[in-house]
Amino acid sequence: MSGRSIFACLFAALLLFPPARAFAAEEGEKAAAGTVESETAGGVTDATPRDNMVTDPSSVEPSPAEEPFPQETPPPALADPLEPLNQVLFVVNDKVYFWVMKPVARGYRAVVPEGIRLSVRNFFANITMPIRVVNNLLQGKIRNSGVELLRFGINTTAGIGGLFDPAKNDFHLDPRDEDLGQTFGKYGLGHGLYIVLPILGPSSLRDAAGLAGDSFLDPVNHVGDTEVLIGAKALKAENEVSLRIGEYEDLTKSALDPYVAVRDAYSQYRAKKVKE
Repeated sequence: MSGRSIFACLFAALLLFPPARAFAAEEGEKAAAGTVESETAGGVTDATPRDNMVTDPSSVEPSPAEEPFPQETPPPALADPLEPLNQVLFVVNDKVYFWVMKPVARGYRAVVPEGIRLSVRNFFANITMPIRVVNNLLQGKIRNSGVELLRFGINTTAGIGGLFDPAKNDFHLDPRDEDLGQTFGKYGLGHGLYIVLPILGPSSLRDAAGLAGDSFLDPVNHVGDTEVLIGAKALKAENEVSLRIGEYEDLTKSALDPYVAVRDAYSQYRAKKVKE
């Protein structure tokens, strides 16, 4: 491989995947109890409590209408015994995002219309159909696997090679996203421990193993030409960043500890995906 090709490989490897995003939630509760007894005398109503009678709130049965809303149990905190190393990799990934990925994505966004960028996203989502089909099958979601196959057929034909998503827009067939990490979680396998992968960002032992397994089902990884492979990966990553600039910044800017914020967001996001 020529020197120029090696340089291109190293540079494009920095552009593979953007950092993670996150969601937040809040909850509350209330309770009330008490009794009042009314007595009527001479046409006048007088409401007074019984003499020295105290009602135990715990003895009052709540009515069905007063039943509290079910509260979701937050996911357990990820074990992070490698935190010192993870902190270093987090800083490296953060610099790669702000110094390389974001500037490239902003330039790309300036010259490529949003409609084309959405079509690029649709194309890559369409060709990774095998990952979703296999993992839906492994989880026993037979119908979802059928939906994914149907979506692939519609979008590949009516969607002009997957550039558009008529399956969702016209036939209301939403994608059934599943990956091997979710499949492991569905069968009770925990995260193991939290790790930050160079360039790839937050992960865990379970999800990193799932990512490696899913890579065999990604058609892009079977492209024979190394330069074409790296170019496709770089295009996919930068295109996605161009559509989501600001999300990572919003998360880390408002956090007291950006590292912890990203780790907790990742834990919540993956727990939600496993439950779906």
